[in-house]
Formats: sequence, C-alpha cells, structure tokens
Amino acid sequence: MTSAYDIVVVGAGMVGAALASGLGQSGLSVALVDRDTPSPFDPSQAPDLRVSALSAGSERYLRQLGAWPLMAAMRLTPYRRLAVWDQSPHPLSTLLPRPLARTTFDAQDLGTSHLGHIVENRITQSALWQCAEQQDNVTLLTGQAVTGLSSGSDGARVELADGRQLAGQLVVGADGAQSPIRSLAGIGTERDQYGQQAMVLSVRYRGGVEDITWQGFYPSGPRAFLPLHSAGDQYPGESWASLVWYDHPDTLARLKQLTPEELRQEVQQAFPDDLPPLTHLDGRASFPIARQHAKHYVRDRVVLVGDAAHTINPLAGQGVNLGFQDAQCLQALLRECRRSGTDLANAATLAQYEHQRRPANRRMMLAMDLFYHLFSNRLPPLHLARNLGLGLAQAMPFARNRVARYAMGIEEQWPPALQLLINRLPGLSSH
Repeated sequence: MTSAYDIVVVGAGMVGAALASGLGQSGLSVALVDRDTPSPFDPSQAPDLRVSALSAGSERYLRQLGAWPLMAAMRLTPYRRLAVWDQSPHPLSTLLPRPLARTTFDAQDLGTSHLGHIVENRITQSALWQCAEQQDNVTLLTGQAVTGLSSGSDGARVELADGRQLAGQLVVGADGAQSPIRSLAGIGTERDQYGQQAMVLSVRYRGGVEDITWQGFYPSGPRAFLPLHSAGDQYPGESWASLVWYDHPDTLARLKQLTPEELRQEVQQAFPDDLPPLTHLDGRASFPIARQHAKHYVRDRVVLVGDAAHTINPLAGQGVNLGFQDAQCLQALLRECRRSGTDLANAATLAQYEHQRRPANRRMMLAMDLFYHLFSNRLPPLHLARNLGLGLAQAMPFARNRVARYAMGIEEQWPPALQLLINRLPGLSSH
C-alpha cells in the first residue's frame, strides 16, 4: 500500500518534529516517521540525562510553532549568566590572578532577561510531538524503520519495515548522526573523532536553582554545570543539575565502574569549587565526541537536517540550535515553493538551502574546534595565551557581548576578530 504526501520527514527527534510541525502549519501534508514513540511526561521522574542549552533564537522558533508554552508547562530553566575559565594548574597561572582568567556573559549586559534555557530533550521533543499531532495534515508513523528509498523525476518513495510505502515530492533525513536516510541516499560524510569522551551526570545539590551555567577548562577537557529545576517538596532545599565531564576514555571507563556514592565524591573533588555540595547522583552515561559533516546536504529528492547533516563538539551546546536553524531555513524555502507552485524538490531551492546552511554550520564547527584545541593542552605559551584571552574578553565587554549575541541567535555574524581566526583555520573553503 502506498500513501502520498507532499513531504516525508524521517526522524521525529527535536529537529524532525519541529520541521514537520512547521511544514504542517504552512499547509503542506507531511508524514513523520520514527522507530520510537516518546514516553509521556511524568513530573515525578528524575531529569532526563540528555539536556540542551536552547538559545534565544531557538526559543523564538519554538514559540512560533506553539511548542514553548507546552514546554514551560512541563519544566525548563532560564540561565542569565554563563562563565568560562581556565582551571588548568600550571606555573604560568601565577602570572595572572584567577579572576582575570575568567569571563562571564551576563544577560543584563545585553539588555535581555536571560541568555537561554536548559531544557531536557524529552520535554522539547514531547512538546513538538504535541504540536505535530495538532496538525490535521501531519501523520505520525511510529514504531517503523525505513528499509528502502528511491527517487525519480516524478517524486520519491520511502519503504517501511512493514511493507508500506510513502510517496512524496521530497524526503527529509532528520534521523540523527547515524542517519539511515543519508546512507540510503548515498551521501558520504567527513568525520573527525576527538580523543575525549563526555560523561553526563544527573545530580541533586544543596541550594536553590542556579541562574548560571559554567565550564571550567582542564587539559583533559572541560567540566560543566547546567542548572535544572528545584527537587521539590520531596527534597526540600535541594535542586537538580546536569554535569558534563570531558576526559580520556580510560578515565571515564574507570569512573563508570564506581558506585554512585563513590562517583559523587570523586565529582565533588574533581570539579571546580563553584560546584555546590552534591547530595545525590541519579544517573550517568558516556558517549564519544566527534565532528561529522555530510559531504552534501542534498541529493536528488533527499535533503538532510540536524545531526544527519552535521555533528559538532558539544562544547557550547550549540548542536540542537544549529538543527533548529536548519529546520527554519528549509521550512521558509519550502513554504515559498508551495506559494509559487513549484516542485518542492526543485534544484534551485535545495541548492539555496545548502548555500545558506553549510557555511553557517561550518563556522560553528570550526569555532568549537578552535576552543577545543586552545584549551585541551598543556603547552605553556597556549596556557598563557588563553588566560590572557579570557582576561581580555572580560575587560572588553563589547566584543564579549557580540559573541554572546551570536550564540543566542540575535546576530548572524561572529565578531570580526573571531571570524578572522576561524577563516585562518585549515579546511574552511573545502568543506
């Protein structure tokens, strides 16, 4: 049996569900396919291990889709300050006072109420699923794997594991870093594996909900604190947070063997003094870190968005924000196609999508690499340079705030000095 739609979106994670909702609101008929169905939100559950730092730009997009009020009715945490500093012990550290080697971004300096929100991924996805379900022209097909893909001049077809076929003018691969759609379309990737892995921990701590997220940088990688919500009446005076510990795989393998209480104590000792007193460690998970970029975002009637097109070092939590920017861009272009009556997969439109999104995603990937290589080493000259750089950033609020406005999605260009550094990194023109 074949069902016909305007567009088939494969992958109903945050980016795929957002795009399907937006396309449905634009009057297009959409099939949204995924292997899984998200579980209903349970406010008594401990926080999801997977959280994202959603920028102001992502918030605007999610408000346009109608998802933000649904998310706020569940739970999300605004942060008003973001701090970054070099925690590496080294004799050169004595050349600079510790406060100088630290920079803090503050929403007050930008004339805004917050820099962004820390939100559990399952909450964002659940709200976007609700938005999609509210659209009469969006059909959700869950519990289905894609087993085949074909494309021709008259349209594309996706075959599901149960034998059904879905026909459409365009197929969107929003199915993650290991994208089956990307593979079926014959689109290759360029991948660089980092020497680090990341461990994510869900913890409770003594104290109220913080309004700051921070990262202290060590030669082995950063250690980050992301505030979440109050632990409620069951744990009075306590709050939840998400911690991220970047380190060598062997180190994280050892940490994973510890009991929860042993790991809690080790985290308390290994993290910067800014970490409040931990009372409980609820969950942990680790994952490798890689930068991956599809060689093309488009092939025939297939287009990639989000992690299917690009994954970056999660250093600043920009991955899902880039994915939402992909979705916004593609949604606007396809809406214009519908208005003008042109084929949704016409080459000029899809080329415009790639022309807009590939350089923007590449710039962010290179910026994260710049920070990663600058901080993840013990070389004395670089140690001094990064401390001086952080000190100068704190002393030059205009430049510091330009970086913050870019990361928040308020401005579309890096500050010129940082853009110059990024442009000098090898490989920009070839990817």
